[in-house]
Amino acid sequence: MSSPRGPRSPRSPHRPRAPRTRLRARAGAALGGLLLLLGASACATGEPAAAPTAAGGAASPDRIEALPGTPTPRLPVTVPSADGRQVTVDSVERIIPLSGSLAELVFSLGLGPHAVARDVSTTFEQAAQLPVITQAHEVSAEGVLSLRPTVVLADRSTGPAEAVQQIRAAGVPLIVVDDAKQLADIGARIDRVAAALGVPEAGAELKSRTEQQISEVRSGIPAAAKRPRVAFLYLRGSASVFLLGGPDSGAPSLIEAAGGEDAGTAAGLTGDFTPLTSEALVKAAPDAILVMSKGLDSVGGVDGLLDLAGVAQTPAGLDRRIVSVDDGRLLSYGPRTPQVLRELAAGLHRDGAR
Repeated sequence: MSSPRGPRSPRSPHRPRAPRTRLRARAGAALGGLLLLLGASACATGEPAAAPTAAGGAASPDRIEALPGTPTPRLPVTVPSADGRQVTVDSVERIIPLSGSLAELVFSLGLGPHAVARDVSTTFEQAAQLPVITQAHEVSAEGVLSLRPTVVLADRSTGPAEAVQQIRAAGVPLIVVDDAKQLADIGARIDRVAAALGVPEAGAELKSRTEQQISEVRSGIPAAAKRPRVAFLYLRGSASVFLLGGPDSGAPSLIEAAGGEDAGTAAGLTGDFTPLTSEALVKAAPDAILVMSKGLDSVGGVDGLLDLAGVAQTPAGLDRRIVSVDDGRLLSYGPRTPQVLRELAAGLHRDGAR
């Protein structure tokens, strides 16, 4: 699952994409569609969290905080695609990013006015009026080509492969970007997208800003004698999909940065996700549970989550310590990750957060 990270996953997630991408891919297979991303919300013990402050990123999680000014692309550029090709980009006048996390980068770099379409996981405010060119988990090559893009950005999980081939066969530069699976991957992903769009200086500025914001958030997380164990659950109640995240789910890096310990990893799980059972939960013994907002809604909120086998008997269930973050941001590993860290830390350390 490239994304119960994902945004298109069981990222993420996430735009949400790797763990996020694996999550989306598995979720797409299991659910027959891309995760629908809702407006950002975070909650602990079932109550909404406050909007993040400037140190954590944009004031509103539904908006992208673009760099000031409009960068001037230096083109043409020839850049490597993650699938082994060399791709030349002559124009960024009409950009189509095929994932929410890639759209987030395009808009954050200041090139949002050049985006002419979005995928279903791109739900932030500035992109809301763009036409959607994905159907469930699949890209419509005809829809993409009808908008005459000058460059298309894709993740490794973008599919079907036939659609990608059709777009390339039409002569459109299509660049595949590696998914970000942890905090350490954010800078490289920003650099690659910025290079592909001919704005490396803007990329360096965005990378520096994002790293600084993450550092500011982490410096404000209270030290704890014992790190809380956090179970990342991927939930889709309508399809009876309930999964417990492991070391490759995409969430451990966030959990650790927020001062927690990934419960699935601590319990000895391997891979990305395993079916959620009461036995697995007892072994994981989470102090807190992390979920995507859409997943929490799909099981009827916090009360519905506590009705799932074994959840109410965990320390997290007994304390109702549930942290919910918008699907599109949780595992996106990009410019809005500082917001995610702030929300997660607030939920994990609500008695001592500062």
